[in-house]
Amino acid sequence: MTTGPTTGPTTRPAGPTTGWIDFNALALRPRGSGVQTYIRELLAALPAVCGARLTAQVQVDAVGELPAAVTGVPHPVAAGARRALAGLALRTGHADVHHGLDADLPLRTGAATVATIHDLSVFDTPYAHSRGRAAGERWLVGRAVRRADAVLAVSAFTAERVEALFGRSATVTPLAPRPDLAPAGEAELARVRAAYDLPPRCVLQLATIEPRKDVEGLAAACRALDVPLLLAGSVAPGCRVPPGARHLGYVPDADLPGLYGAATVVGYCSHYEGFGLPAVEALACGAVLLTTAVGGIPEACGDAAAVVAPGRVDLLTSALRALLHDRDHRAALRERSVARAGELTWTATAAATASAYRALGVPALVSAAPGAPAVAG
Repeated sequence: MTTGPTTGPTTRPAGPTTGWIDFNALALRPRGSGVQTYIRELLAALPAVCGARLTAQVQVDAVGELPAAVTGVPHPVAAGARRALAGLALRTGHADVHHGLDADLPLRTGAATVATIHDLSVFDTPYAHSRGRAAGERWLVGRAVRRADAVLAVSAFTAERVEALFGRSATVTPLAPRPDLAPAGEAELARVRAAYDLPPRCVLQLATIEPRKDVEGLAAACRALDVPLLLAGSVAPGCRVPPGARHLGYVPDADLPGLYGAATVVGYCSHYEGFGLPAVEALACGAVLLTTAVGGIPEACGDAAAVVAPGRVDLLTSALRALLHDRDHRAALRERSVARAGELTWTATAAATASAYRALGVPALVSAAPGAPAVAG
C-alpha cells in the first residue's frame, strides 16, 4: 500500500494574501476520463482566471496529474468506500474555500464550501449501481448538496435535477473537450485504420459497457443494417459485449482522434447522462455522431449530432441508415461538430467557477483575480 499524509494543508501558504482555495481531488486518477478529465482540465485552467493560491488533495500516484500552479497534498491510494471516508476526514486548514470536485465535502471545515455535482444517477438510475454503492453515494451526494455554500452542476439538466430533488439552485459550469483533441490528418487516419484493422465502413462507440449505456440498442441497429460495430472501453461487472460487436478494449488517448475520424459513424447511445463528455470529445475530433436525447446530451451537442429518443431501436436503425447512406449529411455534421466543440472551453468553465467562488463573498477572493472575465453564476 502506498502511504502518505492522511490529513492535509494546515497552514496558509506563504506569500501575499490573495485567498486560498483547497480542492478535494481524490477522484483524480492517472490517465482517467470523465470526472478525472473535469478535475485535470479545471485545475489547469483556473490559475489564469483566479489569483488565489490553489492546493489539491490527491492520491499520491496522481500528484503528477496536477498543473505546476496547483500544490498537491498527497494521500494514500484508496478506492470505493475507503476513498469516500478519506474525503470525509480531509482537513482544510485555514483555506478560504474548499471545493469538492466530485461532490464530497469533509465532515468538519471552517472554509466556505463548494460542491460539483456531475449527475444524480444514484437517485435517478439506482439499477445501474450496486445496492451498497447506491446507498453510500446517495448519502454523500445528498449531504454535499444540502450543506454546500454553493453548488455547481455540469449541465442545465443536472442543475434541474438538483433543484427537483433538493430544492437547491446550482450554477451551471458546462464541461468541454480536452484542448488536445482535434480532427486527425490523413496520415493519422491511415495509421489508425491499419493499427486496428478497421473495415471501410463501421460504427464506433467509446464508453464503458454498463447499464446506463444503450450498447445493446446500438448493436441491434448495426446488426439490422449489417454494419460492423466496434466498442472501445472497459466492460463493467455483470455486463457483456453484445453479439456481433468487436471489442477493442482500452484505447490510448493518442488514438482517439484517428478512431473518431475513421469511423463512418460514432455512436454515443445512453439511457442517462449528467453531461455526456465523450460525445463532445468525439465532436471535437470531427466525428459524425449519433446519440440519444437523454440528460445533458442535447444541450451539450446542440445541432451537431443526429439525436434520437432513447430506448427505440427502430429510431436508432432509421437514423443510422440515413447517416450511412448520405455522404453530404455526414460532411455537414462533421463541419458542425468541430464548430460546436469549439464553443465549449475549459477557460470558460474555469471563469464561471471562479465567479462562483467570488459570489460567496469571501473577502480574500472577491478581488483575487483583477481583470478576470466576469461570468454570471
